[in-house]
Order: sequence, then structure tokens, then C-alpha cells
Amino acid sequence: MPGSACSGCDPVIRSLLIANRGEIARRIIRTARRMGIRTVAVHSDADAALPFVREADQAVRIGRALPRDTYLRGDLILAAARDAGAEAIHPGYGFLSENAEFADAVEAAGLVWIGAPPAAIRAMGLKDAAKRLMDEAGVPTTPGYLGDDQSSERLAMEAARIGWPVLIKAVAGGGGKGMRRVDRAPDFPDALASCRREAAAAFGDDRVLLEKYILNPRHIEVQVFGDRHGGVVHLFERDCSLQRRHQKVIEEAPAPGMAPDTRESLCAAAVRAARAVDYVGAGTIEFIADGSGPLRADRIWFMEMNTRLQVEHPVTEAITGQDLVEWQIRVASGEALPRTQQELRIDGWAVEARLYAEDPARDFLPSIGRVDVLAPPDDGVRVDAGIEAGDAVSPFYDPMIAKLIAHAPTREQAIDALAAHMDGLMIWPLRTNAGFVARALRQPDFATGHVDTGLLGREHTALASDRAIDPPLLAAAIRLLGEAGEASLHGPWGAGSAFRLNADPASTVTLHIDGDRVEASRNAIAAIRPNGRCLRWGDDAALLCQEGVTRLAGLAPPLRSAGAMAGDGAVLAPMPGRVVSVEVSVGERVEAGRRLVVIEAMKMEQALLAPFDGVVEALPVEAGGSVPEGALLVRIAPAAD
Repeated sequence: MPGSACSGCDPVIRSLLIANRGEIARRIIRTARRMGIRTVAVHSDADAALPFVREADQAVRIGRALPRDTYLRGDLILAAARDAGAEAIHPGYGFLSENAEFADAVEAAGLVWIGAPPAAIRAMGLKDAAKRLMDEAGVPTTPGYLGDDQSSERLAMEAARIGWPVLIKAVAGGGGKGMRRVDRAPDFPDALASCRREAAAAFGDDRVLLEKYILNPRHIEVQVFGDRHGGVVHLFERDCSLQRRHQKVIEEAPAPGMAPDTRESLCAAAVRAARAVDYVGAGTIEFIADGSGPLRADRIWFMEMNTRLQVEHPVTEAITGQDLVEWQIRVASGEALPRTQQELRIDGWAVEARLYAEDPARDFLPSIGRVDVLAPPDDGVRVDAGIEAGDAVSPFYDPMIAKLIAHAPTREQAIDALAAHMDGLMIWPLRTNAGFVARALRQPDFATGHVDTGLLGREHTALASDRAIDPPLLAAAIRLLGEAGEASLHGPWGAGSAFRLNADPASTVTLHIDGDRVEASRNAIAAIRPNGRCLRWGDDAALLCQEGVTRLAGLAPPLRSAGAMAGDGAVLAPMPGRVVSVEVSVGERVEAGRRLVVIEAMKMEQALLAPFDGVVEALPVEAGGSVPEGALLVRIAPAAD
């Protein structure tokens, strides 16, 4: 954690309510405690046992679980602040952080709002208005359609005029939600309908804009900060190009391949953008760059402004040595910016990865439940985690477990440090994207800085495929499980003292790893240091961790669980969620691959398809209803000849 920007200064704020949860709540608590500020956490019933609730000086329950009933209820949060005697509210990111009405209500209640001015939130919150404002400020913007006519016919016509591919974006969107790339005209109506549904559900606003989709795009953003005295500075750029479905996965600072003159031009444009809305506090100006060649100032365009602290702010903290949360608190207290532009320098390189509870092998479906083991290596990598071992990942919120940040003198060293950390990150029993991230960090194009937002998608198959466990790690598991277990599994023929007519005692052992049988040698590589970690788990099993993937190994076969799609035509819910739409009816004939039901969980839509040609035999769900994981959604009977 960077040091204090103003050591010994007494801030105006004495008590602070954090209107958020998880890792960002813990992050704010750490800085507030160092500054001598009392903290108040608000929490749902689903979060009552999480670390941020324990670590705050005071915790206030605000409801059961759903965001709309808890963290999105500004009235409950204001009541909690009043009852707890808080002087200020920090919204973190997400939830109400960019809600101008809530910011107004906070200030009307006589509290300090540690966020952007409501006027700036309004100005930049709608992407179409923001782009017009940036045009007026001389900030280059991407070609597109920002019109008020939202008819499907007009939008389709404008998309054709712009030229394929185009990007549909929710006007009020953010965080990758309400965005669809469309490559050809026949796909536009379905993509538009899906985007509108997602935007309405996430933001309460289904309006969209269109932008020309830049091939080989890079996502580059500039951290800006303003104070109430007219001061505005930038804290250099971040590259957030490694994304999956428009959701950032790996971020770094500074951006690879950014020449000094291009950086100067880009950061100056970001400062102009902030000044155009009289910005105060932490903000991020996001740009899209043409990544088909070297970065050039005339091939970088404004996308949007995020009027809040970003998830990836730690990489900026690492390279500048500044604590951005402290900056937020001091600026909100009325102080001038802690540093001038001339005092800010880039020191080394930082890379951050977002660790999610999700299964890359199952199209990144969220993995929900209790985390029994959460053991990151002790190697100096910064870990901003929302949970600890024994806590649970809830179905009600984003499945991010932690952010992992490595800082080193060079980009290569920072990447190597983070990849090595991911290799040894042991988490059980939930599936995570740790292995996917470890492989992404070592992907040749990323390693050389040749990145764009489509890289992870193009390399998905290779990055999502777990490789076989190295023999030395298997041998370590055998030794850990012990000879007694081996003998009990193989009988007298596997014991070292057994009589054999024609061979040496058996040198292989059958392990059951995540349900699969693996023949492993116990002798040939016993002296080799294993590449990974091995942990005893119960009486007759071990956890093996390699490349960030944790597997259960035992000498006896484990019980298997049912799959998400049964062979008898039963289409089951792959995760708990809400039924967004039902697109078939009982008795209807369907072809293999036909979309049957769309469910939504963790702010993501998942379409369930017909497994084969047949007839809809059962349909026990309806739109708007909630379903648990494994629930029957549709049953398809084979079509009669």
C-alpha cells in the first residue's frame, strides 16, 4: 500500500461510512484506519460474516441480500449514516458510486460526498451527451450515432451507415454491461434486443448508442484527479486491453509501447476532459486506440469517463507511490491536491489480475459457494481480497474474489512475478480463473506487448484448457497420501513387500483426480522438485495446485455430481439465477441448438439451447422467476420419425 500523501495532516473527516462491500470496502477501511478515521460498514444478510464487516469500527445491517434491496437503497444507507454518526460517505465503485441523485441526497443531508460532483456525474453518465461535450472540448471521439431516435429501424439504418462491425452500447452503461459487437446486418435485431434488456435490468435505461467498432482495439485509460481549487492533474495511463466480453481481466500501468510524446498528448486530452466538467475527485478518462500498429495520438479516441475510483486503481498507486483513496478523502475535505503534476513520476511497472469465482471450462459460469481453502503464496504480491478461507461467494453479487497486483522495475519482471503468484494460488472447492490468467500472462503476444481487446477471445481455447499435472507433483501427492493408502487400493500386488514372479514391485499408483483415473509413478521422479503445491485434504485425499488450478486427488474414486445437461433431454440451470425469457412453449418442435430459455446471474445472461431435435415436453419455469442451480428448465423429447 502506498504511503500517506500528507503524513501528519489531520483530515476534516473524522468518521466515514462505506456504501459498498467486499474488497473495495476493505481497501477503504485500510486507508481510513491509517488516517485515524472511524469507519462504518453497511451490509446485507448475505455479507454479514465477511471480513469487511468485521474490520470496520461499526457495522449496520441494511437488508437481506438482493442489491436493489440493500446496496442500491440510498435511503437505507443515509439512515445508517445518520444513526452511526458518520460525517462522510464513500461509495467505492459500482452500486451508487455514479448515481447523481444519491450524491445530491448525501450533500443535502449535510454529509461529505467522497465522489465526483453530481453535475459531473450527470454530464458524463450518459455516453451520448458525454461524447458531445468532449467534441466541444477538443477531445477526439469515435465515429458513431448519438441520436434521440431509438427506433429499431433507425438504429439498424445507422449501423449500416457506420459500417460493420459496430458496437451497441447502453447510454447509461458501464462495466461491460449492455454492450454487443455486431458483425453483420442479420445479427443486429437480436443483439439490440439483448443489449436493451441487459441495459434496462442493470441501469433502468434501455437507450443505446452506436459506435464504429475499431478492429484490433486497445483500451487505454488515464487517471485524473481534480480539487475544489481548480487544480487538475493526471497520474498517467493504464492499459486494460485484456478483456473477456468487455470485462477487464488484466490491467497494467504504464501502457506498453506508449512513446513519451503520445503519452503527453493523451494525458493532456484527459486533463481537458476533466476540466470541461469542472471535475473534482478521482476519475478515469477511457480511450480506444487502434492497436494495428504503434500507438499514435491521432489514432486514439475518447470512449467515456468513469466518475469514480476504478477497480484497477492499484496499478496506478504502485507506479506513482500515491494512495488514491487518501487523495479522495483529502480532496473531499476541501484540501488541495496532494501533489503537483511536476511532482508525479512513473516508477517501474505494475500488473493487476482480477480473480473471479468462475469456471473457464464451462464458458466462465460463476462458481458459487463456500471457499474452504484460499491460500495465496507469500511472495510480496499485493492481494486485495474480499473474502478469506471459510467465507462464501454469494450468488447475489459480482463473483470477484480478489485483485492481485505485482510491481517491479520492468514489465517483464512484473508479469513474471504475477504469473508465478497465480501458479501457486490454491483455492478450493470453487473453480476460478486463476489458471486462465496464469496462461494469459505467459501468452506470447501479451508478453511482447502486442495486445488488443480481442486477444483473450482468440486464444480462449488454449487459455481455458488446463494441462495435465506434472509427474513430480503427482509423485508428491503419492508420497503425501502414504504407502498405507497405496497398499489398500492395490491390494498385495501393489505393496512393496509383495512377492512377484516376473517384475519389480509396482512403481505406479492409480490416483483419482477430479473424478478421472491417472496412472502416476511414485519412484521415477521422486527427487525432482514439483512445480506446484500439494496439501493434505482429509484422511485420504490431497489438493494439488498447478498453474493456479486446484484439483482434488485421492486413492479412492470420489462421488460424481450430475452435469448441467442430462442426456435424456433435461436442460438444467447451470447456476442459480433469474429467468429472463422463455422462448418456446410445450408441444413446440425445436431443432438442435435452438435457444430455449435465457437466465441471468451475476449480471450475465446465459442462453440454454436444445441438445437435439425434438419436442418441448415440459417447461416448468416462466420469465421473471428464480431458479436454483440444477433446476429443470426444459425437457426435450426426441422427435418421432
